[in-house]
Amino acid sequence: MRLNAQTARCSVALLVTLPYMLASQTTPDPSRWFRTSDACLACHNSLTTASGADVSIGADWRASMMANAARDPYWQAAVRREIIDHPTARKAIEDTCSTCHMPMTRFASRQSGSLGGILAYFQSRFSAPNGRFAVDGVSCTTCHQIEADKLGTPASFTGGFVIDTTRRWPHRRIYGPFDVDTGRITIMRSATSFRPTQAPQISSSALCGTCHTLFTEALNSRGDVVGQLPEQMPFREWEHSSYRNVRSCQSCHMPVVGDSTAITSVMGQPRGGFSRHVFRGGNFFVIRMLNRYRDELNVEALPQELEAEASRTIEHLQTLTARVTLDTLALVGRRVVADVLVENLAGHKLPTAYPSRRAWLDVEVHDATGRTVFQSGALRRDGSIEGNDNDISPARFEPHYELIDRADQVQIYEAIMVDPADGVTTGLLSAVRFEKDNRLLPQGFDKNTAPAEIAVRGAARTDTSFVAARDRVRYSMDIGDAPRPLTVDVRLWYQPIGFRWAQNLVPYDAFETRRFVSYFNAMAESSALVLASATATLR
Repeated sequence: MRLNAQTARCSVALLVTLPYMLASQTTPDPSRWFRTSDACLACHNSLTTASGADVSIGADWRASMMANAARDPYWQAAVRREIIDHPTARKAIEDTCSTCHMPMTRFASRQSGSLGGILAYFQSRFSAPNGRFAVDGVSCTTCHQIEADKLGTPASFTGGFVIDTTRRWPHRRIYGPFDVDTGRITIMRSATSFRPTQAPQISSSALCGTCHTLFTEALNSRGDVVGQLPEQMPFREWEHSSYRNVRSCQSCHMPVVGDSTAITSVMGQPRGGFSRHVFRGGNFFVIRMLNRYRDELNVEALPQELEAEASRTIEHLQTLTARVTLDTLALVGRRVVADVLVENLAGHKLPTAYPSRRAWLDVEVHDATGRTVFQSGALRRDGSIEGNDNDISPARFEPHYELIDRADQVQIYEAIMVDPADGVTTGLLSAVRFEKDNRLLPQGFDKNTAPAEIAVRGAARTDTSFVAARDRVRYSMDIGDAPRPLTVDVRLWYQPIGFRWAQNLVPYDAFETRRFVSYFNAMAESSALVLASATATLR
């Protein structure tokens, strides 16, 4: 979410003049440039491989966070919170936050000379004019119309993608990775008025980087810009890693189908290298929230599609993101001393993207009777972490540790934001910098040469054991006279929406915030999962 500085400063005047501006402008019409997903799903569903696996583009996409970007109840609550915090900048906030969550309606609004909106769509349950385009989220004809212009440059970040406005129907182009023959071009133009066109940018990480490189501008009480925060930087983190020359974003998040497979159910031509539109990410929690509260959230994906997406996301997280090892283990007097090695297998920081995400080490020692004699990092039933200062108090947080020798110390890999007064905050438009960022680095990431927007912050910067792809933490655990053998269990937990990020919404008395907090509290026990684990016995 990023506010244009001039727009934010002029937000008060904008609220006064906007009704007159809109009265003289053309009503935004997304259908001039876009089609909703139903036009694409008609032919890009019912796709199976030679072995019988269902790889339907429509079914996969429909259950993804991309398709549900506008329905996401956490995003809706976060938008409402920012508007309550910064009421004079409401229109600028709605315009900015709709850029990547409601791209079709926002693009149409900008083309008509107005600002993108959000709240009217929420309040009407997306039945307002053009609501169908708004609720379609990051839809097919958004990504597949992005031009190569500016990709990978700062001008493309924070939703700065380029979509052609000069071509009219039926001459608009839809981009894909494959060359398409004349007959199939004719069929698609007949069905959608788009001309399918082969274009390499659709497979470029820089295309993803347009919305997955976001800068947020902090505002004061008057709506003036007082700072800028690199809100989420997975693309820039990937650029600074060794994955840059090895794997693209799509290669991990859109896995390639092994078989040569037709990508359309009408005269489909078998294609090798076809990528599934599952968009594997890290938000299993909200996907299951969308399923559980599907009627309230106007969710269109089928229950089995959402559960399949959640299961795929969990499998991805538990097999391809991290590894933990008990590197050394010894009994020194009354203490168990262990070195825990945590490895990041992803192509960006772990966790990455929206700063509500966190991972942490849960280290537990059992004695011969099975009794827990030491534990650091236990997950509580309400989604909080035992001993975590930030979960106890919103004004505090756990530092980065090289040595943990008490149970109330927890190694948490996270990004902690502060406001201009150095107060810890979860408000994006209040934050000016990260006081702590010790999220695990990807392979090849040099923290000494990293640009400021992806820099390591806090004590991890000087920790010589915190380096590319790994962190080593020493635990010295007092176990008293506990009988041996002793069993040491290590778990690396991951939570897409941290306890504090949810609970900080409680004071905001609005429908969207109350609703999300109730959802989180009802599902808190399943808000986190174990990415990796290790066990060893000391006899």
